[in-house]
Amino acid sequence: MAAPFLLEQQVAIAAVRRACSLTTTVFNKLVVGETLVKGDKSPVTVADFAAQAVINTVLSHAFPDDPIVGEEDAADLRTATPESDALRARVVELADDVLAQLPREHAGERAEWGLGRRWGSDALLGAIDRGCHVGGRAGRMWTLDPIDGTKGFLRGGQYAVCLALLVDARVELGIIGCPNLPADTDTDATTDDKGALFVAVRGHGAHQLPLEPSTQQQQQQQHRLLHMPRLALHDLSFLESVEKAHAALDTNARVAARLGVRAAPVRMDSQAKYAALARGGGGVYLRLPVAHGYQEKIWDHAPGSLLVEEAGGVISDYRGRPLDFGLGRTLGENFGVVAARKEVHAEVIAAVGAVLAEEAVEKEGEESVVRAMMNP
Repeated sequence: MAAPFLLEQQVAIAAVRRACSLTTTVFNKLVVGETLVKGDKSPVTVADFAAQAVINTVLSHAFPDDPIVGEEDAADLRTATPESDALRARVVELADDVLAQLPREHAGERAEWGLGRRWGSDALLGAIDRGCHVGGRAGRMWTLDPIDGTKGFLRGGQYAVCLALLVDARVELGIIGCPNLPADTDTDATTDDKGALFVAVRGHGAHQLPLEPSTQQQQQQQHRLLHMPRLALHDLSFLESVEKAHAALDTNARVAARLGVRAAPVRMDSQAKYAALARGGGGVYLRLPVAHGYQEKIWDHAPGSLLVEEAGGVISDYRGRPLDFGLGRTLGENFGVVAARKEVHAEVIAAVGAVLAEEAVEKEGEESVVRAMMNP
Protein backbone atom coordinates (compact mmCIF):
# COMPACT_ATOMS: atom_id res chain seq x y z
CA MET A 1 0.00 0.00 0.00
CA ALA A 2 1.38 3.39 -0.97
CA ALA A 3 2.21 5.75 1.86
CA PRO A 4 -0.09 8.77 2.23
CA PHE A 5 1.04 12.36 1.86
CA LEU A 6 3.53 11.51 -0.90
CA LEU A 7 3.48 15.03 -2.35
CA GLU A 8 3.81 16.54 1.12
CA GLN A 9 6.84 14.33 1.75
CA GLN A 10 8.51 15.41 -1.49
CA VAL A 11 7.91 19.08 -0.79
CA ALA A 12 8.96 18.92 2.85
CA ILE A 13 12.12 16.95 2.10
CA ALA A 14 13.11 19.43 -0.61
CA ALA A 15 12.46 22.41 1.67
CA VAL A 16 14.36 20.98 4.64
CA ARG A 17 17.30 19.90 2.49
CA ARG A 18 17.64 23.38 1.03
CA ALA A 19 17.33 24.96 4.46
CA CYS A 20 20.04 22.65 5.82
CA SER A 21 22.31 23.66 2.96
CA LEU A 22 21.70 27.28 3.85
CA THR A 23 22.42 26.83 7.55
CA THR A 24 25.68 25.03 6.78
CA THR A 25 26.73 27.89 4.52
CA VAL A 26 25.87 30.45 7.16
CA PHE A 27 27.79 28.58 9.85
CA ASN A 28 30.88 28.35 7.68
CA LYS A 29 30.72 32.09 6.99
CA LEU A 30 29.33 33.18 10.36
CA VAL A 31 30.24 36.72 11.30
CA VAL A 32 30.15 37.68 14.98
CA GLY A 33 27.51 40.37 15.35
CA GLU A 34 24.98 38.77 12.99
CA THR A 35 23.13 37.48 16.02
CA LEU A 36 19.99 38.97 17.53
CA VAL A 37 18.52 38.23 20.92
CA LYS A 38 14.96 36.95 21.11
CA GLY A 39 12.64 37.78 23.92
CA ASP A 40 13.53 34.52 25.65
CA LYS A 41 17.25 35.47 25.49
CA SER A 42 18.26 32.53 23.32
CA PRO A 43 20.47 33.42 20.34
CA VAL A 44 19.00 33.50 16.90
CA THR A 45 21.11 34.03 13.81
CA VAL A 46 20.59 35.21 10.33
CA ALA A 47 20.25 31.51 9.44
CA ASP A 48 17.03 31.25 11.47
CA PHE A 49 15.30 33.91 9.39
CA ALA A 50 16.74 32.79 6.06
CA ALA A 51 15.88 29.12 6.66
CA GLN A 52 12.29 30.03 7.56
CA ALA A 53 12.08 32.21 4.44
CA VAL A 54 13.21 29.27 2.28
CA ILE A 55 10.90 26.66 3.80
CA ASN A 56 7.86 28.93 3.93
CA THR A 57 8.39 29.99 0.32
CA VAL A 58 8.40 26.36 -0.79
CA LEU A 59 5.37 25.44 1.34
CA SER A 60 3.44 28.52 0.25
CA HIS A 61 3.83 27.66 -3.43
CA ALA A 62 3.14 23.95 -3.05
CA PHE A 63 0.26 24.28 -0.57
CA PRO A 64 -0.97 27.91 -0.66
CA ASP A 65 -3.96 27.21 1.59
CA ASP A 66 -1.99 25.55 4.41
CA PRO A 67 -1.21 27.75 7.44
CA ILE A 68 2.21 27.55 9.10
CA VAL A 69 3.00 27.71 12.80
CA GLY A 70 6.61 28.89 12.76
CA GLU A 71 9.03 30.10 15.40
CA GLU A 72 10.10 33.37 13.77
CA ASP A 73 8.45 36.52 12.46
CA ALA A 74 10.00 39.30 10.40
CA ALA A 75 9.41 42.17 12.83
CA ASP A 76 13.11 42.55 13.68
CA LEU A 77 13.97 42.54 9.97
CA ARG A 78 11.47 45.26 9.15
CA THR A 79 12.81 47.74 11.71
CA ALA A 80 14.45 50.75 10.04
CA THR A 81 17.86 50.73 11.70
CA PRO A 82 21.33 50.26 10.16
CA GLU A 83 21.69 46.92 11.97
CA SER A 84 18.33 45.62 10.78
CA ASP A 85 18.96 46.87 7.26
CA ALA A 86 22.24 44.95 7.10
CA LEU A 87 20.69 41.81 8.59
CA ARG A 88 17.68 41.97 6.26
CA ALA A 89 19.93 42.31 3.22
CA ARG A 90 21.96 39.28 4.27
CA VAL A 91 18.86 37.19 4.99
CA VAL A 92 17.35 38.02 1.60
CA GLU A 93 20.63 37.33 -0.21
CA LEU A 94 21.11 33.94 1.44
CA ALA A 95 17.51 32.81 1.01
CA ASP A 96 17.40 33.91 -2.61
CA ASP A 97 20.73 32.20 -3.35
CA VAL A 98 19.25 28.89 -2.16
CA LEU A 99 15.85 29.31 -3.78
CA ALA A 100 17.38 30.39 -7.10
CA GLN A 101 19.16 27.07 -7.54
CA LEU A 102 17.48 25.11 -10.31
CA PRO A 103 15.19 22.24 -9.28
CA ARG A 104 17.06 18.96 -8.98
CA GLU A 105 15.08 16.36 -10.89
CA HIS A 106 16.84 13.41 -9.27
CA ALA A 107 15.68 14.78 -5.89
CA GLY A 108 12.07 15.16 -7.02
CA GLU A 109 12.10 18.97 -6.89
CA ARG A 110 9.75 21.10 -9.01
CA ALA A 111 9.95 24.68 -10.24
CA GLU A 112 6.34 25.34 -9.23
CA TRP A 113 7.40 25.07 -5.59
CA GLY A 114 9.09 28.45 -5.90
CA LEU A 115 12.47 27.05 -6.92
CA GLY A 116 14.75 28.33 -9.66
CA ARG A 117 14.22 32.07 -9.16
CA ARG A 118 14.95 34.94 -6.78
CA TRP A 119 12.06 36.46 -4.83
CA GLY A 120 13.37 39.63 -3.23
CA SER A 121 12.84 41.30 0.12
CA ASP A 122 9.07 41.86 0.18
CA ALA A 123 8.21 38.30 -0.82
CA LEU A 124 10.70 36.70 1.54
CA LEU A 125 9.70 38.80 4.56
CA GLY A 126 6.10 37.94 3.77
CA ALA A 127 7.05 34.26 3.64
CA ILE A 128 8.67 34.49 7.07
CA ASP A 129 5.54 36.10 8.48
CA ARG A 130 3.39 33.24 7.16
CA GLY A 131 4.69 31.37 10.20
CA CYS A 132 2.54 33.46 12.54
CA HIS A 133 -0.52 31.19 12.50
CA VAL A 134 -2.01 30.67 15.95
CA GLY A 135 -2.46 26.90 15.62
CA GLY A 136 -5.56 25.04 16.70
CA ARG A 137 -7.41 21.75 16.60
CA ALA A 138 -9.00 21.71 13.14
CA GLY A 139 -7.60 21.34 9.65
CA ARG A 140 -4.17 21.07 8.07
CA MET A 141 -1.20 23.09 9.27
CA TRP A 142 2.57 22.90 9.30
CA THR A 143 4.85 23.47 12.27
CA LEU A 144 8.33 24.81 11.63
CA ASP A 145 11.45 25.37 13.68
CA PRO A 146 14.03 26.64 11.17
CA ILE A 147 16.92 26.06 13.57
CA ASP A 148 16.12 24.04 16.67
CA GLY A 149 19.10 24.27 19.00
CA THR A 150 20.53 27.68 18.12
CA LYS A 151 23.24 27.41 20.79
CA GLY A 152 24.30 24.08 19.36
CA PHE A 153 24.35 25.66 15.91
CA LEU A 154 26.54 28.55 17.03
CA ARG A 155 29.09 26.29 18.71
CA GLY A 156 29.21 23.81 15.85
CA GLY A 157 27.28 21.15 17.75
CA GLN A 158 23.91 19.55 17.16
CA TYR A 159 20.99 21.45 15.72
CA ALA A 160 18.06 20.50 13.54
CA VAL A 161 15.75 21.91 10.89
CA CYS A 162 12.31 20.64 11.89
CA LEU A 163 9.08 20.51 9.90
CA ALA A 164 5.81 18.66 10.55
CA LEU A 165 2.36 18.40 9.01
CA LEU A 166 -0.60 18.26 11.40
CA VAL A 167 -4.12 17.29 10.38
CA ASP A 168 -6.79 17.94 13.00
CA ALA A 169 -4.06 18.30 15.66
CA ARG A 170 -2.46 14.94 14.89
CA VAL A 171 1.06 14.79 13.50
CA GLU A 172 0.91 12.93 10.18
CA LEU A 173 4.33 13.75 8.72
CA GLY A 174 7.59 14.74 10.38
CA ILE A 175 10.90 15.78 8.79
CA ILE A 176 14.09 16.51 10.73
CA GLY A 177 17.32 17.56 9.05
CA CYS A 178 20.46 17.12 11.18
CA PRO A 179 23.51 18.54 9.38
CA ASN A 180 25.96 17.71 12.19
CA LEU A 181 24.64 14.33 13.32
CA PRO A 182 26.96 11.48 12.26
CA ALA A 183 25.36 9.51 9.46
CA ASP A 184 26.16 6.07 10.89
CA THR A 185 26.26 6.50 14.68
CA ASP A 186 24.52 8.78 17.14
CA THR A 187 27.49 9.40 19.42
CA ASP A 188 30.72 9.36 17.35
CA ALA A 189 31.19 13.09 16.84
CA THR A 190 34.68 12.64 15.35
CA THR A 191 33.54 11.06 12.09
CA ASP A 192 33.66 13.15 8.93
CA ASP A 193 30.53 11.47 7.57
CA LYS A 194 27.97 13.86 9.01
CA GLY A 195 24.46 14.80 8.05
CA ALA A 196 21.21 12.85 7.94
CA LEU A 197 17.57 13.44 7.13
CA PHE A 198 14.83 11.73 9.14
CA VAL A 199 11.31 11.18 7.81
CA ALA A 200 8.28 9.71 9.55
CA VAL A 201 4.79 9.14 8.13
CA ARG A 202 2.07 7.97 10.49
CA GLY A 203 1.49 4.28 10.02
CA HIS A 204 4.34 3.89 7.55
CA GLY A 205 7.46 3.92 9.69
CA ALA A 206 10.45 6.14 10.38
CA HIS A 207 13.33 6.37 7.95
CA GLN A 208 16.79 7.87 7.66
CA LEU A 209 17.81 9.32 4.30
CA PRO A 210 20.97 11.06 3.10
CA LEU A 211 20.92 14.77 3.82
CA GLU A 212 22.22 15.63 0.36
CA PRO A 213 20.18 14.31 -2.57
CA SER A 214 22.02 11.82 -4.71
CA THR A 215 21.08 9.44 -7.51
CA GLN A 216 18.00 7.28 -6.97
CA GLN A 217 20.17 4.16 -6.64
CA GLN A 218 22.43 5.81 -4.04
CA GLN A 219 19.42 7.05 -2.07
CA GLN A 220 17.95 3.55 -2.01
CA GLN A 221 21.26 2.15 -0.73
CA GLN A 222 21.44 4.79 2.02
CA HIS A 223 17.75 4.57 2.97
CA ARG A 224 17.31 3.01 6.43
CA LEU A 225 14.15 1.89 8.19
CA LEU A 226 14.49 2.81 11.86
CA HIS A 227 13.58 0.68 14.87
CA MET A 228 14.33 1.44 18.50
CA PRO A 229 16.07 -1.64 19.95
CA ARG A 230 14.76 -3.53 22.97
CA LEU A 231 17.01 -2.60 25.89
CA ALA A 232 16.93 -3.61 29.54
CA LEU A 233 16.62 -0.72 31.96
CA HIS A 234 20.21 -1.00 33.15
CA ASP A 235 21.42 -0.82 29.52
CA LEU A 236 19.67 2.45 28.79
CA SER A 237 21.21 5.87 28.73
CA PHE A 238 19.37 9.16 28.85
CA LEU A 239 19.32 11.62 25.98
CA GLU A 240 19.00 15.08 27.44
CA SER A 241 19.64 18.74 26.78
CA VAL A 242 23.07 20.31 27.03
CA GLU A 243 21.76 23.42 28.78
CA LYS A 244 20.60 23.20 32.40
CA ALA A 245 18.20 26.03 31.59
CA HIS A 246 16.31 23.69 29.24
CA ALA A 247 15.91 20.62 31.45
CA ALA A 248 16.19 19.55 35.10
CA LEU A 249 19.41 17.59 34.68
CA ASP A 250 19.84 16.90 38.42
CA THR A 251 16.35 15.42 38.52
CA ASN A 252 17.18 13.36 35.43
CA ALA A 253 20.17 11.90 37.28
CA ARG A 254 17.98 10.85 40.19
CA VAL A 255 15.49 9.21 37.82
CA ALA A 256 18.33 7.33 36.13
CA ALA A 257 19.64 6.11 39.49
CA ARG A 258 16.18 4.94 40.51
CA LEU A 259 15.91 2.92 37.30
CA GLY A 260 19.36 1.41 37.74
CA VAL A 261 20.73 3.14 34.63
CA ARG A 262 24.51 2.91 34.72
CA ALA A 263 25.54 4.70 31.52
CA ALA A 264 26.34 8.39 31.49
CA PRO A 265 23.75 10.59 29.78
CA VAL A 266 24.20 11.65 26.17
CA ARG A 267 23.71 15.40 25.96
CA MET A 268 22.97 17.21 22.73
CA ASP A 269 20.95 20.16 21.59
CA SER A 270 17.75 20.15 19.56
CA GLN A 271 15.44 17.50 18.13
CA ALA A 272 18.57 15.67 17.00
CA LYS A 273 17.92 13.79 20.27
CA TYR A 274 14.70 12.40 18.80
CA ALA A 275 16.58 11.29 15.68
CA ALA A 276 19.28 9.61 17.76
CA LEU A 277 16.66 7.90 19.92
CA ALA A 278 14.68 6.63 16.93
CA ARG A 279 17.71 4.92 15.42
CA GLY A 280 18.85 3.27 18.62
CA GLY A 281 20.81 5.78 20.64
CA GLY A 282 20.25 6.05 24.37
CA GLY A 283 16.83 4.58 24.95
CA VAL A 284 15.13 7.42 26.86
CA TYR A 285 14.65 11.11 26.07
CA LEU A 286 13.80 12.98 29.25
CA ARG A 287 12.93 16.67 29.35
CA LEU A 288 11.52 17.80 32.67
CA PRO A 289 10.49 21.44 33.16
CA VAL A 290 12.81 23.72 35.10
CA ALA A 291 10.51 26.74 35.37
CA HIS A 292 7.01 26.81 36.81
CA GLY A 293 4.46 27.58 34.13
CA TYR A 294 6.78 26.98 31.17
CA GLN A 295 4.91 25.70 28.13
CA GLU A 296 6.67 23.68 25.42
CA LYS A 297 6.25 24.96 21.86
CA ILE A 298 4.56 22.61 19.41
CA TRP A 299 7.29 23.05 16.77
CA ASP A 300 9.88 21.77 19.26
CA HIS A 301 8.27 18.32 19.48
CA ALA A 302 5.85 17.66 16.60
CA PRO A 303 8.20 15.99 14.08
CA GLY A 304 10.29 14.27 16.76
CA SER A 305 7.25 12.80 18.48
CA LEU A 306 6.11 11.05 15.31
CA LEU A 307 9.64 9.86 14.54
CA VAL A 308 9.80 8.14 17.94
CA GLU A 309 6.33 6.63 17.67
CA GLU A 310 6.96 5.21 14.20
CA ALA A 311 10.29 3.73 15.37
CA GLY A 312 8.57 1.77 18.15
CA GLY A 313 8.53 4.25 21.01
CA VAL A 314 5.99 6.05 23.17
CA ILE A 315 6.03 9.76 23.94
CA SER A 316 4.05 11.60 26.60
CA ASP A 317 4.45 14.28 29.22
CA TYR A 318 5.90 13.26 32.59
CA ARG A 319 2.43 12.34 33.85
CA GLY A 320 1.98 9.87 30.99
CA ARG A 321 -0.50 12.02 29.08
CA PRO A 322 -0.24 12.17 25.27
CA LEU A 323 1.13 15.39 23.81
CA ASP A 324 -1.73 17.62 22.66
CA PHE A 325 -0.85 19.65 19.56
CA GLY A 326 -4.30 21.20 19.22
CA LEU A 327 -4.13 23.92 21.86
CA GLY A 328 -2.43 26.62 19.82
CA ARG A 329 1.28 27.34 19.57
CA THR A 330 2.17 25.55 22.80
CA LEU A 331 1.60 22.19 24.50
CA GLY A 332 -0.40 24.10 27.06
CA GLU A 333 -1.77 21.16 29.04
CA ASN A 334 1.38 19.03 28.97
CA PHE A 335 4.29 19.19 31.41
CA GLY A 336 7.68 17.92 30.35
CA VAL A 337 8.40 15.24 27.77
CA VAL A 338 9.28 11.55 28.20
CA ALA A 339 10.06 9.39 25.17
CA ALA A 340 11.17 5.76 25.38
CA ARG A 341 10.73 2.33 23.84
CA LYS A 342 7.17 1.22 24.57
CA GLU A 343 8.26 -1.70 26.78
CA VAL A 344 9.97 0.60 29.32
CA HIS A 345 8.02 3.85 28.98
CA ALA A 346 5.64 3.10 31.89
CA GLU A 347 8.55 2.29 34.21
CA VAL A 348 10.26 5.55 33.30
CA ILE A 349 7.06 7.49 33.99
CA ALA A 350 6.72 5.77 37.39
CA ALA A 351 10.32 6.61 38.28
CA VAL A 352 9.85 10.25 37.27
CA GLY A 353 6.73 10.51 39.42
CA ALA A 354 8.48 9.01 42.42
CA VAL A 355 11.49 11.31 42.13
CA LEU A 356 9.36 14.42 41.67
CA ALA A 357 7.34 13.47 44.76
CA GLU A 358 10.57 13.06 46.75
CA GLU A 359 11.81 16.44 45.57
CA ALA A 360 8.54 18.09 46.53
CA VAL A 361 8.82 16.72 50.07
CA GLU A 362 12.45 17.84 50.29
CA LYS A 363 11.57 21.32 49.05
CA GLU A 364 8.75 21.64 51.57
CA GLY A 365 11.16 20.60 54.31
CA GLU A 366 13.70 23.19 53.25
CA GLU A 367 11.05 25.90 53.14
CA SER A 368 9.87 24.94 56.63
CA VAL A 369 13.40 25.34 57.95
CA VAL A 370 13.71 28.76 56.31
CA ARG A 371 10.37 29.86 57.79
CA ALA A 372 11.44 28.71 61.23
CA MET A 373 14.72 30.63 60.99
CA MET A 374 12.92 33.78 59.87
CA ASN A 375 10.29 33.49 62.62
CA PRO A 376 12.08 32.13 65.70
